[in-house]
Amino acid sequence: MSKLRIAQIAPLWTQVPPHTYGGIELVVNLLTEELVRRGHEVTLFASGDSRTSGKLHAVCETHMLDLMARAGAGTYEYYANAAVAEALRRAGDFDILHFHIGTQWLALGAVTPTPSVFTIHTFLSEDDVWAARHYPQVTVAGISRYQVRALAAKLDAEPPVVYNGCDFDSYKPSFEPGRYLAFLGRMGNDKNPVDAIRIAQRAGLPIVLAGQAQEAKEQVYFEENVRPLIDNDRVTYIGPVNHSEKNELLRNASALLFPVQWPEPFGLVMIEAMACGTPVIAHNLGSVAEVVDNGLTGYHASSISGLDALVTRALALDRRVVRAHAQERFSYRRMVDGYEHLYRKRIGRIGNNP
Repeated sequence: MSKLRIAQIAPLWTQVPPHTYGGIELVVNLLTEELVRRGHEVTLFASGDSRTSGKLHAVCETHMLDLMARAGAGTYEYYANAAVAEALRRAGDFDILHFHIGTQWLALGAVTPTPSVFTIHTFLSEDDVWAARHYPQVTVAGISRYQVRALAAKLDAEPPVVYNGCDFDSYKPSFEPGRYLAFLGRMGNDKNPVDAIRIAQRAGLPIVLAGQAQEAKEQVYFEENVRPLIDNDRVTYIGPVNHSEKNELLRNASALLFPVQWPEPFGLVMIEAMACGTPVIAHNLGSVAEVVDNGLTGYHASSISGLDALVTRALALDRRVVRAHAQERFSYRRMVDGYEHLYRKRIGRIGNNP
Protein backbone atom coordinates (compact mmCIF):
# COMPACT_ATOMS: atom_id res chain seq x y z
CA MET A 1 0.00 0.00 0.00
CA SER A 2 1.20 3.50 -0.79
CA LYS A 3 2.23 5.72 2.10
CA LEU A 4 0.16 8.79 2.86
CA ARG A 5 1.01 12.32 3.93
CA ILE A 6 -1.39 13.00 6.79
CA ALA A 7 -2.11 16.10 8.87
CA GLN A 8 -3.62 15.53 12.32
CA ILE A 9 -5.14 18.73 13.74
CA ALA A 10 -5.57 18.24 17.48
CA PRO A 11 -7.42 20.29 20.10
CA LEU A 12 -5.16 22.74 21.91
CA TRP A 13 -6.66 22.43 25.39
CA THR A 14 -3.90 20.12 26.57
CA GLN A 15 -0.71 18.64 25.16
CA VAL A 16 -0.52 15.48 23.06
CA PRO A 17 -0.33 13.02 24.72
CA PRO A 18 -2.13 14.52 27.74
CA HIS A 19 -0.53 14.48 31.18
CA THR A 20 -3.81 13.85 32.98
CA TYR A 21 -7.23 14.71 31.53
CA GLY A 22 -7.63 14.79 27.75
CA GLY A 23 -9.46 11.93 26.06
CA ILE A 24 -9.39 13.39 22.54
CA GLU A 25 -5.70 14.20 22.81
CA LEU A 26 -5.02 10.64 23.96
CA VAL A 27 -6.85 9.23 20.94
CA VAL A 28 -4.99 11.60 18.59
CA ASN A 29 -1.69 10.46 20.08
CA LEU A 30 -2.47 6.74 19.61
CA LEU A 31 -3.61 7.41 16.05
CA THR A 32 -0.58 9.52 15.15
CA GLU A 33 2.00 7.15 16.65
CA GLU A 34 0.56 4.06 14.95
CA LEU A 35 0.29 5.81 11.58
CA VAL A 36 3.98 6.74 11.87
CA ARG A 37 4.84 3.12 12.76
CA ARG A 38 3.03 2.04 9.59
CA GLY A 39 5.32 4.25 7.54
CA HIS A 40 3.04 7.21 6.85
CA GLU A 41 4.34 10.79 6.96
CA VAL A 42 2.33 12.43 9.73
CA THR A 43 2.37 16.06 10.85
CA LEU A 44 0.70 16.88 14.15
CA PHE A 45 -0.75 20.37 14.55
CA ALA A 46 -0.87 20.82 18.32
CA SER A 47 0.52 22.84 21.23
CA GLY A 48 4.30 23.29 21.37
CA ASP A 49 4.67 21.14 24.50
CA SER A 50 3.32 18.09 22.64
CA ARG A 51 5.48 15.07 21.82
CA THR A 52 5.22 13.01 18.66
CA SER A 53 7.17 10.53 16.53
CA GLY A 54 5.86 12.45 13.53
CA LYS A 55 6.52 16.08 12.69
CA LEU A 56 5.21 18.63 15.19
CA HIS A 57 3.74 21.85 13.88
CA ALA A 58 3.44 23.95 17.04
CA VAL A 59 0.44 26.25 16.90
CA CYS A 60 1.08 27.86 20.29
CA GLU A 61 3.96 27.57 22.76
CA THR A 62 2.08 25.53 25.33
CA HIS A 63 -1.40 24.07 25.79
CA MET A 64 -4.35 26.36 26.42
CA LEU A 65 -5.20 25.28 29.96
CA ASP A 66 -1.66 26.21 30.97
CA LEU A 67 -1.73 29.48 29.02
CA MET A 68 -5.06 30.48 30.53
CA ALA A 69 -3.95 29.56 34.05
CA ARG A 70 -1.00 31.91 33.62
CA ALA A 71 -3.22 34.62 32.12
CA GLY A 72 -1.27 34.20 28.88
CA ALA A 73 -4.45 33.66 26.88
CA GLY A 74 -8.12 34.44 27.28
CA THR A 75 -10.13 32.99 24.37
CA TYR A 76 -9.60 29.52 22.93
CA GLU A 77 -11.07 30.25 19.50
CA TYR A 78 -8.21 32.56 18.49
CA TYR A 79 -5.77 29.67 18.80
CA ALA A 80 -8.05 27.04 17.25
CA ASN A 81 -8.58 29.40 14.30
CA ALA A 82 -4.81 29.60 13.94
CA ALA A 83 -4.51 25.80 13.93
CA VAL A 84 -7.06 25.51 11.12
CA ALA A 85 -5.53 28.40 9.14
CA GLU A 86 -2.03 26.94 9.40
CA ALA A 87 -3.22 23.47 8.35
CA LEU A 88 -5.07 24.92 5.38
CA ARG A 89 -2.07 27.05 4.40
CA ARG A 90 -0.02 23.86 4.20
CA ALA A 91 -2.82 21.73 2.70
CA GLY A 92 -0.84 21.08 -0.46
CA ASP A 93 1.75 19.23 1.61
CA PHE A 94 -0.76 16.52 2.53
CA ASP A 95 -2.95 13.84 0.99
CA ILE A 96 -5.52 14.14 3.80
CA LEU A 97 -6.36 16.59 6.59
CA HIS A 98 -7.85 15.02 9.73
CA PHE A 99 -9.46 17.52 12.11
CA HIS A 100 -10.30 16.67 15.73
CA ILE A 101 -11.33 20.15 16.87
CA GLY A 102 -15.05 20.31 16.19
CA THR A 103 -17.36 21.05 13.29
CA GLN A 104 -17.40 24.78 14.05
CA TRP A 105 -14.55 24.80 11.53
CA LEU A 106 -16.04 22.30 9.08
CA ALA A 107 -16.85 25.00 6.49
CA LEU A 108 -13.15 25.84 6.26
CA GLY A 109 -12.35 22.23 5.44
CA ALA A 110 -14.45 22.67 2.31
CA VAL A 111 -12.32 25.46 0.82
CA THR A 112 -9.27 23.32 0.03
CA PRO A 113 -8.95 20.68 -2.69
CA THR A 114 -7.12 18.45 -0.20
CA PRO A 115 -9.67 15.95 1.20
CA SER A 116 -10.71 16.55 4.81
CA VAL A 117 -12.07 14.34 7.56
CA PHE A 118 -13.66 15.76 10.71
CA THR A 119 -14.07 13.36 13.61
CA ILE A 120 -16.82 14.52 15.95
CA HIS A 121 -15.70 13.69 19.48
CA THR A 122 -18.64 15.31 21.31
CA PHE A 123 -22.42 15.11 21.28
CA LEU A 124 -23.94 16.30 18.00
CA SER A 125 -25.82 19.61 18.03
CA GLU A 126 -28.21 20.98 15.42
CA ASP A 127 -25.37 23.24 14.29
CA ASP A 128 -23.16 20.21 13.64
CA VAL A 129 -25.92 18.62 11.59
CA TRP A 130 -26.41 21.83 9.59
CA ALA A 131 -22.69 22.11 8.83
CA ALA A 132 -22.44 18.49 7.72
CA ARG A 133 -25.44 18.86 5.42
CA HIS A 134 -24.19 22.16 4.02
CA TYR A 135 -20.70 20.87 3.20
CA PRO A 136 -21.11 17.26 2.04
CA GLN A 137 -17.70 17.34 0.35
CA VAL A 138 -16.13 17.12 3.84
CA THR A 139 -16.28 13.68 5.44
CA VAL A 140 -17.71 13.68 8.96
CA ALA A 141 -16.90 10.62 11.07
CA GLY A 142 -18.47 9.62 14.37
CA ILE A 143 -17.17 7.66 17.33
CA SER A 144 -20.42 5.76 17.99
CA ARG A 145 -23.54 4.93 16.03
CA TYR A 146 -25.72 6.57 18.66
CA GLN A 147 -23.77 9.80 18.22
CA VAL A 148 -24.39 10.05 14.47
CA ARG A 149 -27.98 8.77 14.45
CA ALA A 150 -29.50 12.24 14.07
CA LEU A 151 -27.00 13.11 11.35
CA ALA A 152 -27.72 9.89 9.45
CA ALA A 153 -31.44 10.73 9.40
CA LYS A 154 -30.80 14.19 7.98
CA LEU A 155 -28.22 13.05 5.41
CA ASP A 156 -30.14 9.93 4.34
CA ALA A 157 -26.84 8.11 4.70
CA GLU A 158 -24.88 6.51 7.53
CA PRO A 159 -21.74 8.53 8.34
CA PRO A 160 -18.64 6.41 8.94
CA VAL A 161 -18.09 5.40 12.56
CA VAL A 162 -14.69 4.57 13.99
CA TYR A 163 -14.75 3.54 17.64
CA ASN A 164 -12.09 5.02 19.89
CA GLY A 165 -9.26 2.68 20.76
CA CYS A 166 -7.06 1.95 23.74
CA ASP A 167 -3.46 0.77 24.08
CA PHE A 168 -4.19 -2.33 26.12
CA ASP A 169 -0.48 -3.12 26.42
CA SER A 170 0.04 0.09 28.41
CA TYR A 171 -2.34 -1.11 31.15
CA LYS A 172 -1.32 -3.73 33.67
CA PRO A 173 -4.48 -5.64 34.54
CA SER A 174 -5.45 -7.34 37.77
CA PHE A 175 -7.52 -10.49 37.72
CA GLU A 176 -8.00 -10.54 41.49
CA PRO A 177 -11.12 -9.14 43.21
CA GLY A 178 -10.94 -5.39 43.64
CA ARG A 179 -10.95 -3.46 46.89
CA TYR A 180 -13.34 -0.59 46.10
CA LEU A 181 -15.57 0.92 43.45
CA ALA A 182 -14.02 3.60 41.25
CA PHE A 183 -15.18 6.78 39.57
CA LEU A 184 -12.98 8.59 37.05
CA GLY A 185 -14.15 11.69 35.21
CA ARG A 186 -14.94 15.37 35.40
CA MET A 187 -16.39 16.54 38.68
CA GLY A 188 -19.59 17.85 37.12
CA ASN A 189 -23.26 17.00 36.96
CA ASP A 190 -23.01 15.36 33.53
CA LYS A 191 -20.54 12.77 34.83
CA ASN A 192 -22.45 12.52 38.12
CA PRO A 193 -19.93 11.60 40.84
CA VAL A 194 -22.60 12.19 43.49
CA ASP A 195 -24.69 9.22 42.36
CA ALA A 196 -21.52 7.14 42.10
CA ILE A 197 -20.95 7.82 45.79
CA ARG A 198 -24.58 7.01 46.65
CA ILE A 199 -24.45 3.72 44.73
CA ALA A 200 -21.28 2.70 46.57
CA GLN A 201 -22.82 3.62 49.92
CA ARG A 202 -25.94 1.57 49.24
CA ALA A 203 -23.75 -1.37 48.17
CA GLY A 204 -21.74 -1.09 51.40
CA LEU A 205 -18.49 -0.60 49.47
CA PRO A 206 -15.84 2.11 49.62
CA ILE A 207 -15.36 4.33 46.58
CA VAL A 208 -12.33 6.17 45.21
CA LEU A 209 -12.95 9.16 42.96
CA ALA A 210 -10.46 10.71 40.53
CA GLY A 211 -10.73 13.66 38.17
CA GLN A 212 -11.32 17.36 38.53
CA ALA A 213 -13.66 20.21 37.71
CA GLN A 214 -12.92 21.65 34.26
CA GLU A 215 -14.79 24.95 34.54
CA ALA A 216 -16.25 27.30 37.13
CA LYS A 217 -19.71 25.69 37.04
CA GLU A 218 -18.22 22.27 37.75
CA GLN A 219 -16.08 23.69 40.54
CA VAL A 220 -19.21 25.01 42.26
CA TYR A 221 -20.89 21.62 41.78
CA PHE A 222 -17.88 19.86 43.32
CA GLU A 223 -17.66 22.16 46.34
CA GLU A 224 -21.38 22.07 47.06
CA ASN A 225 -22.23 18.45 46.27
CA VAL A 226 -19.13 16.24 46.26
CA ARG A 227 -16.71 17.62 48.83
CA PRO A 228 -19.19 17.32 51.75
CA LEU A 229 -19.41 13.55 51.07
CA ILE A 230 -15.64 12.95 51.15
CA ASP A 231 -14.47 11.38 54.43
CA ASN A 232 -11.16 9.82 53.25
CA ASP A 233 -12.39 6.48 54.54
CA ARG A 234 -15.43 5.19 52.70
CA VAL A 235 -15.29 8.06 50.18
CA THR A 236 -11.82 9.06 48.98
CA TYR A 237 -10.95 11.73 46.43
CA ILE A 238 -7.50 11.64 44.82
CA GLY A 239 -7.82 14.44 42.24
CA PRO A 240 -6.51 14.29 38.67
CA VAL A 241 -4.37 11.27 37.78
CA ASN A 242 -1.62 10.60 35.25
CA HIS A 243 -1.46 7.35 33.30
CA SER A 244 0.29 5.21 35.91
CA GLU A 245 -1.99 6.53 38.67
CA LYS A 246 -5.03 5.85 36.49
CA ASN A 247 -3.82 2.29 35.91
CA GLU A 248 -3.44 1.70 39.66
CA LEU A 249 -6.85 3.20 40.39
CA LEU A 250 -8.66 1.08 37.81
CA ARG A 251 -6.82 -2.24 38.18
CA ASN A 252 -7.43 -2.32 41.94
CA ALA A 253 -11.12 -1.46 41.63
CA SER A 254 -13.91 -4.00 41.84
CA ALA A 255 -15.82 -2.09 39.15
CA LEU A 256 -15.97 1.32 37.49
CA LEU A 257 -19.14 3.30 38.11
CA PHE A 258 -20.28 5.34 35.09
CA PRO A 259 -23.59 6.96 36.12
CA VAL A 260 -23.62 9.63 33.39
CA GLN A 261 -26.51 12.07 33.09
CA TRP A 262 -26.03 12.98 29.45
CA PRO A 263 -25.90 11.11 26.10
CA GLU A 264 -22.24 10.14 26.21
CA PRO A 265 -20.81 9.97 22.65
CA PHE A 266 -18.30 7.26 23.63
CA GLY A 267 -16.79 7.21 27.13
CA LEU A 268 -13.11 6.31 26.77
CA VAL A 269 -12.72 5.62 30.50
CA MET A 270 -14.98 2.59 30.16
CA ILE A 271 -12.55 0.76 27.87
CA GLU A 272 -9.60 1.92 29.97
CA ALA A 273 -11.24 0.17 32.93
CA MET A 274 -11.82 -2.94 30.83
CA ALA A 275 -8.13 -2.90 29.83
CA CYS A 276 -7.39 -3.35 33.53
CA GLY A 277 -9.83 -6.26 33.77
CA THR A 278 -12.31 -4.07 35.62
CA PRO A 279 -16.01 -4.37 34.71
CA VAL A 280 -18.18 -1.31 34.13
CA ILE A 281 -21.53 -0.45 35.70
CA ALA A 282 -23.12 2.26 33.57
CA HIS A 283 -26.26 4.30 33.05
CA ASN A 284 -27.51 3.40 29.58
CA LEU A 285 -27.39 6.77 27.87
CA GLY A 286 -25.78 7.65 24.55
CA SER A 287 -23.20 5.10 23.41
CA VAL A 288 -23.10 3.05 26.62
CA ALA A 289 -24.87 0.00 25.17
CA GLU A 290 -22.40 0.00 22.24
CA VAL A 291 -19.39 0.00 24.53
CA VAL A 292 -20.49 -2.18 27.47
CA ASP A 293 -21.52 -5.72 26.56
CA ASN A 294 -23.96 -6.91 29.21
CA GLY A 295 -22.69 -9.97 31.03
CA LEU A 296 -19.25 -9.82 29.41
CA THR A 297 -17.56 -6.50 30.17
CA GLY A 298 -20.10 -5.10 32.63
CA TYR A 299 -23.74 -4.17 32.93
CA HIS A 300 -25.91 -1.18 32.14
CA ALA A 301 -29.37 -0.09 33.24
CA SER A 302 -31.90 2.42 31.91
CA SER A 303 -32.05 4.32 35.20
CA ILE A 304 -29.61 5.40 37.88
CA SER A 305 -31.64 3.54 40.51
CA GLY A 306 -31.30 0.37 38.43
CA LEU A 307 -27.52 0.37 38.86
CA ASP A 308 -27.72 -0.73 42.51
CA ALA A 309 -28.84 -4.24 41.57
CA LEU A 310 -25.97 -4.61 39.09
CA VAL A 311 -23.07 -4.19 41.51
CA THR A 312 -23.03 -7.77 42.77
CA ARG A 313 -23.47 -9.17 39.25
CA ALA A 314 -20.64 -7.06 37.86
CA LEU A 315 -18.26 -8.10 40.63
CA ALA A 316 -18.87 -11.75 39.71
CA LEU A 317 -17.67 -11.31 36.11
CA ASP A 318 -14.46 -12.98 34.96
CA ARG A 319 -11.93 -10.16 34.74
CA ARG A 320 -9.87 -12.02 32.15
CA VAL A 321 -12.91 -12.16 29.89
CA VAL A 322 -13.57 -8.48 30.48
CA ARG A 323 -10.13 -7.53 29.21
CA ALA A 324 -9.96 -10.04 26.35
CA HIS A 325 -13.37 -9.16 24.94
CA ALA A 326 -12.74 -5.42 25.16
CA GLN A 327 -9.33 -5.78 23.55
CA GLU A 328 -10.86 -7.59 20.59
CA ARG A 329 -13.31 -4.73 20.04
CA PHE A 330 -11.36 -1.63 21.05
CA SER A 331 -7.67 -2.12 20.32
CA TYR A 332 -6.16 1.14 19.09
CA ARG A 333 -4.78 -0.75 16.09
CA ARG A 334 -8.33 -1.57 15.08
CA MET A 335 -9.16 2.14 15.39
CA VAL A 336 -6.21 3.03 13.16
CA ASP A 337 -7.29 0.38 10.63
CA GLY A 338 -10.64 2.14 10.45
CA TYR A 339 -9.18 5.59 9.89
CA GLU A 340 -6.59 4.35 7.41
CA HIS A 341 -9.37 2.75 5.37
CA LEU A 342 -11.39 5.97 5.58
CA TYR A 343 -8.43 8.07 4.41
CA ARG A 344 -7.81 5.89 1.36
CA LYS A 345 -11.48 5.81 0.47
CA ARG A 346 -11.74 9.58 0.86
CA ILE A 347 -8.81 10.30 -1.47
CA GLY A 348 -9.99 7.70 -3.97
CA ARG A 349 -7.24 5.12 -3.61
CA ILE A 350 -9.71 2.34 -2.82
CA GLY A 351 -13.35 2.03 -3.77
CA ASN A 352 -15.17 5.11 -4.93
CA ASN A 353 -14.34 8.66 -3.90
CA PRO A 354 -17.30 9.82 -1.78
